[in-house]
Amino acid sequence: MSKLINLTVFREFLKSSFAGGIILFSCVILALIVANTSVYGSVMDFLLREVGFETDGIQLKYSWLLWLNDGLMAIFFLLVGLEIKREIVEGELSSPSKAVLPILAAVGGALLPAAIYFIINKDATETVHGWGIPMATDIAFALAVITLLGNKAPASLKIFLAALAIVDDLLAILVIALFYSNGIHATYLFIALGIFVFLVVLNKLGVKALWAYLIPGLFIWYFIHHSGIHATIAGVLVAMTLPTTPDEKESPLEKLEHLLTKPVNFIIIPLFAFANTLIPIHAEMIGGLTSKLGQGIIVGLIAGKSVGIFLICFIAKKLKIAQLPDGASWVQIFGVGLLGGIGFTMSIFISILSFDDAFLIEEAKFAVLIASLCAGILGYTILRLAGNFKNNRDSVG
Repeated sequence: MSKLINLTVFREFLKSSFAGGIILFSCVILALIVANTSVYGSVMDFLLREVGFETDGIQLKYSWLLWLNDGLMAIFFLLVGLEIKREIVEGELSSPSKAVLPILAAVGGALLPAAIYFIINKDATETVHGWGIPMATDIAFALAVITLLGNKAPASLKIFLAALAIVDDLLAILVIALFYSNGIHATYLFIALGIFVFLVVLNKLGVKALWAYLIPGLFIWYFIHHSGIHATIAGVLVAMTLPTTPDEKESPLEKLEHLLTKPVNFIIIPLFAFANTLIPIHAEMIGGLTSKLGQGIIVGLIAGKSVGIFLICFIAKKLKIAQLPDGASWVQIFGVGLLGGIGFTMSIFISILSFDDAFLIEEAKFAVLIASLCAGILGYTILRLAGNFKNNRDSVG
């Protein structure tokens, strides 16, 4: 019964990610159109307009854009944290035999792109800090692409990609917390950690009411935001405290995950995509694709991700540490590696954190867009050809 529920949750997640990916793609196209028309200035004026309130002791007045990137995206990270915890407790990361391949693949797919970017940019002091940009995989886009393949990609391969992307997000979260935070304000940080410990105690005491975790979670967000660590990390911390069980009963974690999946995939991520891909395209930006920044992102996402994931899987298989997903070929593993190069949401997010120069941020975003588009097309093409070949061979056999 528990396995059946896990499969149902995965199918719902897959369907939602597929539809969310289509909406996400539409928002990107709309944003690029808007950014290169006369209404761009009005849209940006609205996004930069400050709303909220502030007093001598409380600061909650920010632009719409910051509320989106630091506030609503914390809900996205809350959902990511819920998915990570559920997979660890009862899913594809719940046992060493299941977890080892996607974990190793995610590590390989994160380290090689970062190394490639760093090697290309090591002498460029303005851009070297962006080494985290090509490390991430966009779950919604990657799963949307592999879902388009239908029966040309085995279900085990889709599960492998989902688990890989979830571990990949965990690595990206750690990178943001450790390397893309501003000066740490210890008082705020300790208060946030104190509330986190309180939520852990609630979990141990068997408290299951969602409000008991979400209301203190708002305070964690506030204090994390003012501590110098990026506020979205608060979402992950709260997610880790939510109670869940491996049995068939719906836990508070699963209930919240069900509540958040569609709003996040259909509203929050598309809004983030629209607001952060309002990129006026000009000759200098296109030329920037061949700059060290552009090269690091494009080569890192396309070559680094695919080779890193494939190479780690190959080594793990040869060393008999892990087995490939059922029914998957090496060509399909390479295709999945290419889909891992669809960095988009997390890569754009890290781009915003990496630089103070607005032009470098726009150049990085544009490079992420181009690299993600190329990785998606290449991955889809290879997986489709491999699926056609395998299906034809099976029918002949």
